[in-house]
Amino acid sequence: MPIYPLLLQSSFEPEHAQALGEAFESTLAALGLTNRNDQIVSVVAKKIIELGERGLRDPDQLREQALRELRT
Repeated sequence: MPIYPLLLQSSFEPEHAQALGEAFESTLAALGLTNRNDQIVSVVAKKIIELGERGLRDPDQLREQALRELRT
């Protein structure tokens, strides 16, 4: 599952949506996730969007925070 269909349902500005997409891809890479049909990919996408809604905009910060929260 790519993050982009979920982003289309949101009200993020294009630059913010791009940062979320970058964070999503790098988070998947950090977790070693390659199968887009894996349920955890959807969880990662929703977590990245949640963090974006909290105001995080930097892709590196988004990735690191997502990894922290997903691992707890």
